[in-house]
Amino acid sequence: MFQKGSLPASLPADPMPLFAEWLAYAREQKAQRNPDSMALATSTPDGQPAARIVLLKRLVADPGYVVFYTNYDSRKGREIAANPRVAGLVHWDAQGRQVRLEGRVVKSPAAESDEYFASRALDSRIGAWASLQSEPLSSRATLLRRVAEQAARFGTKVPRPPHWGGYRLWLDAVELWNEGAFRVHDRARWTRSLAPDGDAGFIAGPWAATRLYP
Repeated sequence: MFQKGSLPASLPADPMPLFAEWLAYAREQKAQRNPDSMALATSTPDGQPAARIVLLKRLVADPGYVVFYTNYDSRKGREIAANPRVAGLVHWDAQGRQVRLEGRVVKSPAAESDEYFASRALDSRIGAWASLQSEPLSSRATLLRRVAEQAARFGTKVPRPPHWGGYRLWLDAVELWNEGAFRVHDRARWTRSLAPDGDAGFIAGPWAATRLYP
């Protein structure tokens, strides 16, 4: 078990169970308005970066990936299609913890995206059809008109748009950071190799851990 303000004296071989424990703790404490918030950084092939907040909706400790959902035609979706290497950051200020993530992204299976989309609030499902995410918008009134049009079109039976779904971020680097007194923080990094395994994901090698100066 972890101690407040420190990582285990002997670093675990796999960081994912500890990451999952921290996430569960942040959710249970309810001190963060949204403990699932994750900053996601993408870049164009020529290196132009961009970052935004998405929701970390699922953490799969074994084999080691996290899931988020978005519009595939958005700026982030286009950049992921061109360069699937991304970075993420989950910061729980109330707990004095953060987790840095690096890895490669693949689309979630369609059935997984369908299941999650069906669980969303009706208005959110309608909004996924109405919003041309990241495209220029002439006015707020135009967006509201599109929302009304899609609501009239679908009623209460709203299927998942083909341009909307999940991504699995397969991790090849994870860094856990725990706040310490007087900025003497506790910090460790784990890395591993990922070999492509069809459209579904990767075959992961073993994790290697090292402590880092804060």
